[in-house]
Formats: sequence, C-alpha cells, structure tokens
Amino acid sequence: MIPHKPRAVLLATTLLLTGCGTGAVATSGDRPPAPHRTTTAPSRPTATAAPLPRQLPGLGPTTLARVPAEARQAVVVTGHGRDSARSDVVLYERTGTGWKAGERWPAHNALRGWTDHHRAGDLRSPIGVFTLSDAGGLWPDPGTRLPYDQGRGFTATGTGFEGEPLAGSFDYVIAIDYNRRPGTTPLDWTRPLGAGRGGGIWLHVDHGGPTQGCVSLSRAHMRALLRTLDPGRHPVVVMGDAASLAR
Repeated sequence: MIPHKPRAVLLATTLLLTGCGTGAVATSGDRPPAPHRTTTAPSRPTATAAPLPRQLPGLGPTTLARVPAEARQAVVVTGHGRDSARSDVVLYERTGTGWKAGERWPAHNALRGWTDHHRAGDLRSPIGVFTLSDAGGLWPDPGTRLPYDQGRGFTATGTGFEGEPLAGSFDYVIAIDYNRRPGTTPLDWTRPLGAGRGGGIWLHVDHGGPTQGCVSLSRAHMRALLRTLDPGRHPVVVMGDAASLAR
C-alpha cells in the first residue's frame, strides 16, 4: 500500500622458511667446506572457511517450499515480532555451494506488524515470498538492471505515523509482486486479487517510522539493492516476522 561482506574466506597459506650457511675456514690443512644445511619450518594448519548454508537461514520448510527453484537472489526481511514495525534485511546470493549473505540492514515495516492475509488498510505487511520485477522512483535510475520508471508520480507528501515527513520516501522504490501485475510500473494499480486485498507494497526509502504495509530501507541501502538485483537471477523477497518465516 503506497502512503528495505560476505563471510571472509581465509586463504590457506604455507610459509616455507629456509636458512642456509656455508663457510670455508682457512687453515694450514685441507678441510672440506661446512655442509649446506636447510631447515624447513613445519607447515601451519590450513584454515578453511565455514561452508555456505545450502538453504536460506531462518526459514522453515513451509517458507522454503515457496522459494522458486530458479531464484538466485533473495531479499530476506525478518520482522522483530508479529506486531513489531521493525525488521532486518539481508540480501542473499545463491552460489554453486550455497547461499552467501550480504550485510544486515535495519528496516521498517507496517505499523501493526505482519499478517498472513493482508487486507487494504489493516496496517500490516503481507507475509510471504514474492518476486521482484520492477522498480522506479522520483530520482533517476541509479544503475539497476530492473525495468525502472522515473516520474513525478513517485512524489511523496504528508507525514508518517510518528509525525515524520514522508518527502523523499519514493525517490527509489522496488515493487513487491503482491497483488500486482509484474512487468508494469510500480504505479500500476491493477489488483489481480481485488482491491480489498490491498496492494502497492514496495521496498522504498525509509522516512524514519512505520509504514502502511511496505518495507523501508535507508537511501544508501536502497541504491545498493537496486544496483545489485538482476532479473537474470530471478530475485525474490521473503518477508515476515521471524516466527512465521521459521514455519
């Protein structure tokens, strides 16, 4: 509803320390030179990085079953509680050996928390797994691979639930494909599930308070997310409170 590094891999190193000394002492008699001596330090144990998780951390079997097999990028939004307006966001990239986690970013979600059955005006964010197909904003494209619609339609006005100004909230947005038609501008108001099920659920710039249903991240984190998401990697958002995602 319109009014969010990788683990360090230790390189295995072996230090080879070689000391040598050769001496010829002048005496009145012939004497063979001192033997060449080589000393090799014991090899240090090889350090190995912890293996990447094969499945997305924190997700239970029901949630995992909803993640498309072709998804190679997953924005995981984990709410602090069923009725909390605060959450954390981590972008995971799927590799040949598992899911690699990015940084953890603080975020806001809807004022009243989360719901399994979102309705227009309930002030809760929908729980689920949704594709990410389209982006846009008041500001120019920061370099995303997603289709990007820039225009004045993304102008935000008014104040939030805590009296904070909403201006700038839609400078960057990524449409969450909940009750919308993928492949269209985030401003498209087509609602396949009907108007009563809400819509216009976005990732957008944080305004410092709870949202009506969206997930909001800092401007810098929104730019980073836009520049990283790649339609060829079939990105999805997995969102909900921690207990719901663990089911």
